Amino acid sequence: MVMNAVLVRKAGGPEQLYVGEVPRPVPGKGQVLIRVVATSVNGADLVQRAGRYPAPRGESEILGLEAAGEIAALGAGVSDWKVGDEVMSLVAGGGYAEYALAWADHLLPKPENISFTEAACIAEVYLTAYLNLFLVGELEDGETVLVHGGGGGVNTAAIQLCQELVPGVRMMVTASPKKVERVQDLGVHRVVNYRAEDFAEVAKEFTSARGLDLVLDHIGADYLDANMRALGVGGRLVVIGISSGPRTELNLGRMMVKRQRIIGSVLRSRTVEEKAALIASFRAAVMPALEARRIVPVIHAVFPLELVGEAHRAMAAGAHFGKLALKVAPVGIE
Repeated sequence: MVMNAVLVRKAGGPEQLYVGEVPRPVPGKGQVLIRVVATSVNGADLVQRAGRYPAPRGESEILGLEAAGEIAALGAGVSDWKVGDEVMSLVAGGGYAEYALAWADHLLPKPENISFTEAACIAEVYLTAYLNLFLVGELEDGETVLVHGGGGGVNTAAIQLCQELVPGVRMMVTASPKKVERVQDLGVHRVVNYRAEDFAEVAKEFTSARGLDLVLDHIGADYLDANMRALGVGGRLVVIGISSGPRTELNLGRMMVKRQRIIGSVLRSRTVEEKAALIASFRAAVMPALEARRIVPVIHAVFPLELVGEAHRAMAAGAHFGKLALKVAPVGIE
């Protein structure tokens, strides 16, 4: 049996994407097959399309790191789910397709009161924000945190998670001039226009010169020194991306005196077991808020699958606020 999926002619720009037919995958032991209703675009998809971020060994080379839909088939040994269950899932590849494989332990039940499109915008960014703020970054109530990225998916997820899980945290966010007001509307304590302000200096004012407790950064090289200046004694820097490059200089003396930590973190390459543990923790901590719609994904636009190239161009342009979703199932199915 075959299915439609987004394919890449060769590494390059959005023009290399097209919808074509490929064999429908078959679930193995511990896996399920999801009939995908919707998925979403993530920054990693653009890097993979360009040939710089291959799928982990053994995973689908089709783009797409999350999927929402219903279970179409069960692999051997799966007993906690049944065909027809509505789910959302983290996948290591394969989301841009009519059917996608997922590990049963990586599934989350889709709440009845959220749409498939909303569900498709949860797994990757909310799990990334939850993992790196709370499990890796060890953020606690009463601390101060800086998240870079304005209106990006991980950023909007991070804001909502902090407000839900640690309401006593004071939060700074960097944003471009056009997004400052929208970020403020999300309830952030201090939004920094990174083109007009030095966020490290703002951090001193924001914390009464004590310095921040945690910084979540996807910029990398260009922001390292300022991030470390912004952190206080015992501060933690969690690096989840290197969009400005992987190499720069570090003032080790300042890091030692202030007892700071730099932690690198990637979600996609973690083991199946590690992801299962993360998802179990997320399910217990965050799913009640999703079910009650206290947390709702911020969605900028929804594209049909055949316009995936336009969705990638929109992501690259950086003008979006929140998530960009792809509708896979026929129009009308939500």
